Amino acid sequence: MKFLDLAKVYIRSGSGGNGCISFRREKYIEFGGPDGGDGGNGGSVWVEAVDGLNTLIDFRYQQHYFADNGRPGAGRQRTGATGEDIVLRVPVGTEILDEDQETLIADVTSVGERVCLAQGGNGGWGNLRFKTSTNQAPRRSNPGQEGVERTLWLRLKLIADVGLLGLPNAGKSTFLAATSNARPKVADYPFTTLHPNLGVVGVDNTEFVVADIPGLIDGASEGRGLGDLFLGHVERCAVLLHLVDGSSGTLIEDYHTIIRELEAYGGGLAEKPRITVLNKIDTLDDEERAFLKEELEAAVSAPVMLMSGVSGEGVTDVLRALRNQIDDNRLRSREDVEEAGPWRP
Repeated sequence: MKFLDLAKVYIRSGSGGNGCISFRREKYIEFGGPDGGDGGNGGSVWVEAVDGLNTLIDFRYQQHYFADNGRPGAGRQRTGATGEDIVLRVPVGTEILDEDQETLIADVTSVGERVCLAQGGNGGWGNLRFKTSTNQAPRRSNPGQEGVERTLWLRLKLIADVGLLGLPNAGKSTFLAATSNARPKVADYPFTTLHPNLGVVGVDNTEFVVADIPGLIDGASEGRGLGDLFLGHVERCAVLLHLVDGSSGTLIEDYHTIIRELEAYGGGLAEKPRITVLNKIDTLDDEERAFLKEELEAAVSAPVMLMSGVSGEGVTDVLRALRNQIDDNRLRSREDVEEAGPWRP
């Protein structure tokens, strides 16, 4: 399945049915009077967050969603049928934006959350509604209210607890593959990761979700490389894990490149809790490790951890440091997951 995190959709709610003009005409009823019924209400357009989806690929092949119109009223005081609603089922963490791609209409962040995007039109009144003591035979009814037509953008921001940051080939995918059951593509060339990956990581009987996004390069905020389009997927994370390639000859510049891109992107990413890790230490001897760690700590002005995703050295310590930065309400217990057992039909 292809990953798609931005989609444009066209929606329209149903129009209300027209009211009816009708009179009772039974043979043995002397004073019949009006009996025209009201029109039915038009269907509405809803968006609902559902479990089991992590992409907006469905909206690439269908962009138009129209709810049913209400049926007109009829004689004998019969009200028209209400139009059927239509529901857009999206992954958890989807934002609904107006046509300008800036105005936020809704943000569905929990399973089952529903938001009405376009209310259906009200049905018109039949002539029975206009009967009065002075106007006992009204020949007047109301037309149904028109539906609402809108153009919207759906933007998915994956919900994860930890977001991985770093230049291409910093070892993000290797770390995710070594600590979870996720199998992202790993290779010795840049931009191996072309779309975000999620993995469930466990440590000390607790589990949390890690998001790996494509690497950033200098000028990503201006569209270079894959740009900063995927940074939105780490906006909801509780903590960021910044991996710095220990085998790079431009260690400090690599670190500052990522920080500059975070500040240029905005959204509070630069202020989020962040753990900096010197990765690929399996390629360094003890003297080089100590020297590079001291140099990087001076640039970060904070402690720096050492790790190798390939050999596994320091990985558990990094996971524990991440776990300490995550609120207990966001963590899942491994024992609870095991007790639940596999799904059975």
